[in-house]
Amino acid sequence: MLNEKLVPFVERYNELSALLSDPNIANDIKKMTALSKEQSSLEEIKDKSLAYLTTLNQIEENKLLLDDEELGELAKEELKSLELLKETLEEEIKLLLLPKDPNDERNIFLEIRAGTGGDEAAIFSADLFKAYLRYAENRGWKVEIVSLSEGVLNGYKEVIALIKGQGAFSRLKYEGGVHRVQRVPLTESQGRVHTSAVTVAVMPEVDDVEIDIQEKDLKIDVMRSSGNGGQSVNTTDSAVRITHLPTGIVVVNQDGKSQHKNKDAAMKILKAKLYDMEMQERNAKESEARKQQVGSGDRSARIRTYNYPQNRITDHRVGLTLYRLDAVMEGGLFDEIIEPIIANYQAELMKEANF
Repeated sequence: MLNEKLVPFVERYNELSALLSDPNIANDIKKMTALSKEQSSLEEIKDKSLAYLTTLNQIEENKLLLDDEELGELAKEELKSLELLKETLEEEIKLLLLPKDPNDERNIFLEIRAGTGGDEAAIFSADLFKAYLRYAENRGWKVEIVSLSEGVLNGYKEVIALIKGQGAFSRLKYEGGVHRVQRVPLTESQGRVHTSAVTVAVMPEVDDVEIDIQEKDLKIDVMRSSGNGGQSVNTTDSAVRITHLPTGIVVVNQDGKSQHKNKDAAMKILKAKLYDMEMQERNAKESEARKQQVGSGDRSARIRTYNYPQNRITDHRVGLTLYRLDAVMEGGLFDEIIEPIIANYQAELMKEANF
């Protein structure tokens, strides 16, 4: 019974309220902070639980009045609205009871790389990044480019950006994978439609304490920057390449004019990549059913097709097709793609939880 699952949340919330009122605990700032954080995390489920339990009681009370000559009709009407409220609360509570992703509220590193398709893939990398940039701006997030390798016609061979904002990872974590584009490239003189692809990786930003990197596991090289970058390019050894020897991961950063800033940015990206690798390994060890869900993190999987001639965008994981590609690429309709993917994943979790 759902109501039986809810009672512990209400009891724990009340217990925390009592603890936070205890003068002995008030003097322990660290414990007070931990208890306050826990109580805050329980507030929504507590409120929904109380509303649900109250609704159940009201339903039972109105059922007792159905045979009453004076109040029977009124109770019957009241029951209709109470049953609807009960169903709504049940759905909301089920979502709140799903396992929480500890990374959902983190900032993210968004990495987009040109894949098959040469110059056209690099051009689409830039187009896709700009679409994410507009989406981030619409949600009030801040975007900071930490690494950029330019291609022809303002394309990007690779771009890595730090996106800061509430829920950034929760909204964009399912964007990882292969994004395929079908259109007539700017470099095509015959007007033929080409198919190209880019890969997207979404990695949560992590704290220093979460990833322990030994100095002996690093090979750090400094070099002169190349490409666009202002007057300091090719005049100072400011570019930094860090190789993580145990995994072979290589991160290069040359966007800053300072070697120190480039090294710091490269280390942040490296930590995010190592943390992301740990998450991928955990996902790979889970059940086959879990692997088949949206968000399994398989970077080799083709997740979406952008067909410009038909103004069509298709997400292959949930079978969703919209003929509003232009609006999506402007950043305004990205939620129409993202929301069904999140809903699909939540539905799978509900099945596992036997809701």
